Order: sequence, then structure tokens, then C-alpha cells
Amino acid sequence: MRRYPAFDPPEYVSWQPDPALVGRFRETIESDAPRAAVVARLSPDDLLRLYAGLVRARLHDVTLQRWVRTGVISKAWLGTGEEATTVGPVHALEKGRDVVSPMIRNAAACCELGMPVAAMLRSYLATADSPSSGRDLHVGGMQYGVLQPISHVGDVVPVTAGVALSFKMKGEPRVALTWIGDGSTKTAAAHEGTNFACVQRLPAIFVIQNNQVALGTRLEQHQLTGNFDDWAASYGAWGARFDGNNVLDAFAITRIAAERCRNGQGPAVLVADTFRMGGHATHDEREARETFPPDVFAQWGRRDPVGQYEEYLKETGVTAARLGEVEAEVTAEIERAEREALASREHMPGGDSALGGVYSTPNTHPEVSR
Repeated sequence: MRRYPAFDPPEYVSWQPDPALVGRFRETIESDAPRAAVVARLSPDDLLRLYAGLVRARLHDVTLQRWVRTGVISKAWLGTGEEATTVGPVHALEKGRDVVSPMIRNAAACCELGMPVAAMLRSYLATADSPSSGRDLHVGGMQYGVLQPISHVGDVVPVTAGVALSFKMKGEPRVALTWIGDGSTKTAAAHEGTNFACVQRLPAIFVIQNNQVALGTRLEQHQLTGNFDDWAASYGAWGARFDGNNVLDAFAITRIAAERCRNGQGPAVLVADTFRMGGHATHDEREARETFPPDVFAQWGRRDPVGQYEEYLKETGVTAARLGEVEAEVTAEIERAEREALASREHMPGGDSALGGVYSTPNTHPEVSR
């Protein structure tokens, strides 16, 4: 994939495949028989769709970074380096049937489930024709099976559990999935939602997106164990870890978890080991670089989820020319989406739309009504 020196992390701009890491990428799948079996069933077109999803996620973020640099928007929340943790699980679900509730860093869930990228970009512009009609940059759309994110990240866990409860009550073989950051696992809502889902044996998947940092607090500063190895067992849930930079590992374990859910075997807690290759948002890139030593960024930079997957595909016989064709198609898609989104700035919401979609109950308390 083309690198963008003005926007990509420096570790990605100079990226070259590391044979040992590329080998480990393949071994991660091959060493686990159930996951290997899932991957073996993927067609060549399936594999390329995963690649397109990674490229689409990366270019979506590049577009937002360019908008920040050129003054179109003030800041953006990116998923650079964590794309596989979003793209893999989403592709493992049933499009048009299952429901996801992403964090803002999992924006790629929207386009991978059918939302036009232009609509996602309009959310940042707060235009009248954005998914939330200009009210919120947290983008979602239930017509695509995507619940709009909640900025208090842990709160999505009980909401997702509620969605899964409705599936169970209706006897529908559907799955609800959400992601939660390592920091937000400490919230009461995350604990209560997970516990409820496990006690009720709901068809829910909770992906702990362990990117090693909560805003600017490193993992070892807010969790003594430094990992989530015992997290699922502490709730009595089925659990597994996966390489959050390996889109095939992410896909395979989510597909396995989803099938368990559909068979009535209760929820799954999946732990994705990954890394945020930047700040909490574009405004604190420098602080992010000061939070970890340079060698940590260098280590995770060598594990670029897009680059590693490209090398895997080449080993399986996909030509560089074919990968280039996919990238060109996605690039053209993103460029069209950007033009459409920017054109929407001519249609900003007016003040008279402020109460549309807002519901209230008349206050009949005598002390208040006087």
C-alpha cells in the first residue's frame, strides 16, 4: 500500500517486511486448528475483501488527517495501527443480520457493514445530511446494523447486552458485538454489562481492544496484571486472545465466537493485543510519543496490519498487481466520498431543526409547573 509521509506514522512510511514477523503472522493462524479451518474456508475474493477493508480504514483516517492539517476540521480520532481489530471481526459476522456497537476508533465497522464512506465523513462536518443530522460525529446507522457509539465508552457494553437480550428473547440466531478499550474495562457499566450478559448467557461478543494505553495512561498504570488473560474466566465466559494486528486471526476467532453465540452457548470475551500508533486524537500526537519510548513505536510499527497482510497474500499467490488494483479501487472510492462530503457543507442544519428527533415527557409536577 502506498505510504503517505505527511500523515502516516514514520514507522509506516519507512516500512519494510520483517521475514520473522511475516512468518509469525502465518504461524499464528496455522498453529491453531480451529482458526486455521476457518481461514481455509475463505475464498480468494473473501481474502481480497479483507484487504480492501484494511485499506479503506487506513485511507479514511488519512483523509481525516488531511482535513485537520488544512483546517477543515479541528481534530479527529483515528484507528491507525488497529484496523485489523475492527475489520476482521466485522467481516466475520453476518452482514444485514448481526449488530455491532463500535467505539469511535472502530469507525471502519460502518463502511464494512455498508455505510457509504461519504456519510462517515459528513459526521465530522456536522452537515444536515450526516447520519445524525449534524448532532454528533459518533457515526452509526441501524439500517446497517451499527449502533451509534457512546463517548463514555464503557456504556456500550450494557447497551450491547440489551440488544443481545432481545435476540435471545425473540429466539433469533443473531449476534451483538462491541469493542471496549483497555481503560474502559474499569468502568462500572462495562463490568455490569459483561456480568449480565454472562449470567443470562446472551449472544454477545465483547472485544477488549487492548491498545496498551487509556487516553495517556499506560496499561501497567491502571491494571496490575498488565494483561487480560483471566478476564473471561472471572465472568464465567468463554474467551480467547487474538493478534489485533492480524486480520485473519481477528476474523477466525470472531467467527468461532459468533457460531457459539448462535448455538446458545453464551457470550464471548475476546482480547485483541494491538497498539495505537498515534495520540488519543490528532491534537495530542506529541504527548503520545512521549508516553512510550521510541522502541515501542518501532516494535509495533514493524507489525503494520496492512503491510503484514499484503505479504501474507503475496505468499499465497496474490500478485502485487492485483493488490494494486484493489488499492486503486478503494482509493477512488475514498476520493469520491471526500468530494461528496465536502459538497454537503452547503447544507448545514438550521436552528429550527434543533428539537427534531428529541423526545420529552410533559412535566406535570405542580412545584415545577408554577
